[in-house]
Amino acid sequence: MKRLLIAAGMLMALAAPGLARAETACADLKATSLPHAEVTSATAEKSGAVDLCKIAVTSRPSKDSDIRIEVWIPVGAAWNGKFVQVGNGGFAGSIASGRLKAMAAGGYAVAGTDNGHQAIGTSAAWALGHPEKIADFGWRSLKETTDVSKALIKAQKLDGPKSSYFFGCSDGGREALMEAQRYPNDFDGIVAGAPANYMSRLFALGAGNEQALAKPGGYLDTAALTLLQKTSLAECGGEAFIRDPLACRFDPGKLLCRAGQTDGCLSRAQVNSARTIYDGHRDPRTGKIVFPGFSPGAEAMQGGWQAWTTGSTQATNVQAASYQFSSNAFKYFAFGDPSFDFLTLDLGAQYTRAQATMGPLIDSPNPDLSAFRAGGGKLIQYHGWNDPAIPARSSIRYYEDVRKTMGDTTGFYRMYLVPGMLHCGGGAGPSTVDWVALLDKWVKEKAAPGPLTATSVANGSQLLCPYPGVARKGGKDGWTCNTAKRNG
Repeated sequence: MKRLLIAAGMLMALAAPGLARAETACADLKATSLPHAEVTSATAEKSGAVDLCKIAVTSRPSKDSDIRIEVWIPVGAAWNGKFVQVGNGGFAGSIASGRLKAMAAGGYAVAGTDNGHQAIGTSAAWALGHPEKIADFGWRSLKETTDVSKALIKAQKLDGPKSSYFFGCSDGGREALMEAQRYPNDFDGIVAGAPANYMSRLFALGAGNEQALAKPGGYLDTAALTLLQKTSLAECGGEAFIRDPLACRFDPGKLLCRAGQTDGCLSRAQVNSARTIYDGHRDPRTGKIVFPGFSPGAEAMQGGWQAWTTGSTQATNVQAASYQFSSNAFKYFAFGDPSFDFLTLDLGAQYTRAQATMGPLIDSPNPDLSAFRAGGGKLIQYHGWNDPAIPARSSIRYYEDVRKTMGDTTGFYRMYLVPGMLHCGGGAGPSTVDWVALLDKWVKEKAAPGPLTATSVANGSQLLCPYPGVARKGGKDGWTCNTAKRNG
């Protein structure tokens, strides 16, 4: 019997190397055949004790396409059997290799793309005369990345992922909803953070805000932003951030300077600018608000309105992110005219024509997620109430549109609005949540997430409630979820 046990042990020892070699060696993935795509490199990497395989791919689904893709795969037992595709931000143009490597070191096979061009920043000049590249940016690079990644994972592991997730914020949030709408069977779960899914409308919002600020006396300097923030916080809760923005009724008109007053007030032109930013995009033909504006409470905060809308001074207003994104979009996506000045854009009929050109390629507004739900997909959406780049109410708009279209969505769709959070993170409100882990638990355990805790190193923690809930004082932990009170 002892000899039999020893022999069995020897056989297992001999088999073990063979089992390890069942995976394709990283370097050998260079020879993987892919439809209209080429593996340009496959290199062994290391993160701590974890061995990784980094694969670079160039995909050309059209004659004018040049889509760069990176896939990182943990080697051997380090892989948890799951795949995460990570969204990009802004106008894309690069791949966040460091972020992909960190996620891969945590056990996930992970991938990202530059969305089909290599221009970094707010310029969209790469789109001039290249409609195929706009399509690549808008949607095609996403599908290419998904298909390439799953093929390479299967080639390396000799099996595909057991679970596939998409996670993105900002433009990545737009991409996340694009995946749910266009490719409902590609992912088991999707996280859409602060989604720019109404991207063409965001460009109109930016144009309207910049037009208001450019009017004589309309610029909101640091003093004006500080006054707006201080007053709105005092009127809507008196805390470091506004916990229930839906119940906030702040009107900047009460800060209008009286006759002879010059300090601690706003000029009429400044009041009009503030109202424009809070209210949102109005159709000049009807006066109706057609897209929501930004919430009060973080106007002067670092990373807030100055970073995105006003610039730090009037002279640097043109450097604000929203100014640049909107200006470039109308020049290169909509009109193909590098000399176009969006400060002269008619926000009615002219904008409608512009939206008809770029919207179908870059927007993801479709509220019919029936196919995604039918396939068992789960969707988590989150948005910071003080997001200065993409209004939180745009997420409410999409959520309500989905619910109006599909009825009860609680079985597959959850949304969290984070009080005090800026764009994709930061701000006065605690906002750190492991959204991918939350999604994975929902997919695996079939139990929809409920109230959860967001944390912050500097600002403690806060209770987050699934929309339309809002955290109010009470309950055993000091806070409980109640129905939100709507403004008006």
